[in-house]
Amino acid sequence: MVERVPPHAAQPRSRLRILLASGAAALGLAAASVVPGVPLGAAAPQQAQAADSGRTTLTVAVAQSVDSLSPFLAQKLLSTSVSRLMYDFLTNYDAKDNHAIPGLATKWEPSADKLTWTYTIRSNSKWSDGQQATAEDAAWTFNKLMTDEGAAQANGNFVTNFKKVTAPSPTKLVIELKEPQATMAALDVPIVPKHVWEKVGDFSKFNNDTKFPIVGNGPFILSDYKVDQYVKLTANKDFWRGSPKFDEVVFKTYKDQDAAVAALRKGEVSFVAGSPALTPAQAASLKGEKNVKVNEGPGRRFFALATNPGAQTKDGKKFGNGNKALLDQKVRQALFLSIDRKTIIDKVFQGHAVEGQGYIPPRFSAYYWQPSGSQSLAYDPAKAAQLLDQAGYRLKGDQRVGKDGKPLDLRILCHATDPNDKAIGKYLKEWWGKLGIGLKVDCLDDVSVPWYAGEYDLAFDGWSVNPDPDFVLGIHTCAALPTKAKASASTDNFICDKTYDDLYKKQLAEYDPAKRADIVKQMQSWMYDSGYMNVIAYPNAVEAYRTDQIKSITTMPEAAGNIYGQDGYWSWWSAVPAGSGGDADSDSGSGSTGVVIGIVVVVVVLAGGGFLVMRRRRTTSDDRE
Repeated sequence: MVERVPPHAAQPRSRLRILLASGAAALGLAAASVVPGVPLGAAAPQQAQAADSGRTTLTVAVAQSVDSLSPFLAQKLLSTSVSRLMYDFLTNYDAKDNHAIPGLATKWEPSADKLTWTYTIRSNSKWSDGQQATAEDAAWTFNKLMTDEGAAQANGNFVTNFKKVTAPSPTKLVIELKEPQATMAALDVPIVPKHVWEKVGDFSKFNNDTKFPIVGNGPFILSDYKVDQYVKLTANKDFWRGSPKFDEVVFKTYKDQDAAVAALRKGEVSFVAGSPALTPAQAASLKGEKNVKVNEGPGRRFFALATNPGAQTKDGKKFGNGNKALLDQKVRQALFLSIDRKTIIDKVFQGHAVEGQGYIPPRFSAYYWQPSGSQSLAYDPAKAAQLLDQAGYRLKGDQRVGKDGKPLDLRILCHATDPNDKAIGKYLKEWWGKLGIGLKVDCLDDVSVPWYAGEYDLAFDGWSVNPDPDFVLGIHTCAALPTKAKASASTDNFICDKTYDDLYKKQLAEYDPAKRADIVKQMQSWMYDSGYMNVIAYPNAVEAYRTDQIKSITTMPEAAGNIYGQDGYWSWWSAVPAGSGGDADSDSGSGSTGVVIGIVVVVVVLAGGGFLVMRRRRTTSDDRE
């Protein structure tokens, strides 16, 4: 799973990392059962509980709606985050450094040729209806992704190289591969209960929102849901890693982010995530507020512009109405040469972001890539004008006109709930206008419809990147294209190129971490030169919570990371209610520190040298995980 910001959403699925999550673990080392512990922290003892029941409730204000509660369809950050709380994955990521640790599987081992992987499934995980979770559930989940196109929409890319998946026993899962695959310890796929899901008919239409509570085996059980209002989850007291400390976690939807911030200030919610981050003004307004803590850390997301390279299906059928001018690489590069990233960082993000370059954020240092000096598309309006001239779009008065005599006018999809989209849209209109290019900024509540239909020219795009970047790389392969026009698919913006596809397959089959990282960097270089995607910034994760409701909570990475949208469930699982007498328990030695990391601390970390080392969905800064 990954998460994203455009139509389908951003996790998956997604980083700063010390280890290649898949590379190191994929070498077949049995995972050590190191698990993030629970932080301690001082807090004013004010309740976060319903007065009538005494149950402790952690309410998270979000500026995003759910696209689906089905883990086979969910692509928005909120949706994939909820899936991580509802269902266990084979493996998880350690909160300290992102290395792979046990999940539903206690260990995983490859054959000598790395083509057969055997997972030992834990015997102490139960579904919330009392039935045992077994290897058969995992095998059924993966086989459904392999054989049902409707079920493969969100996470199908993880199994395209699978040859056969079987469950010889309740605690033994065997996956046979066609070719070596370096992501076998980073399969970000929620495992579902076979006895429940085998009754589903059309997976492409089933949203898993008709019967509550929903059967799961994660740290929380989804107990109630109201469209565009809230998602309520109840603590799974039988969760094998230990019960959460809060009785309930409620994700409450706010269409207006300022209203969500106001709710936090009044104590009506415990935490505010933003969309996906607070604006600088909102963060500043909360700093110093009594009982409010602002947390900021290097983000796992990127903020980018995506061009429409010509929407098409897997069999090559063209559709949509993207401007054909964008089929020319010179035009695409000219647009990006006329974007002043520094101004955007300074004026829009007000320093709470790092200037964008490659596709993978610097938080994930092993894969982070930067263009060479001669390759860089730095701000250069004069060069942009030259490229437009060369492409046949010359100035006629104050407008760029093509050889057909038509003016070069473009449209860009903007998320109505994201203030960054709107602010940057104004700058683009000004900068491109000086070049003679017209721009219409289409701010919509749901950009998915025109995006899937290919009815756009450019779009504000963004994804959360996982410790293993395979997912966000895979959404630009030919295999990710839709099978029919306007259908939901895992593609981001219809890119399909043999050079890129060959590199993708090569990195997937490379077990050597350093060699694989080099191939991933080659892919980013190709993407950068193509002009199909232009990463403008890596926004910091800026969020806030009430210390009189939350005593302590785990960030990821623990030293200076994010709370919302993690590569795991550590934040909400570890959170301790204010006024709680006991500390959260830990089943391992990976102790975590409480969140006492505010803006000032993180700024020091960033300015002092780097980001600590450390999944997909599209909507409003929404995340296709």
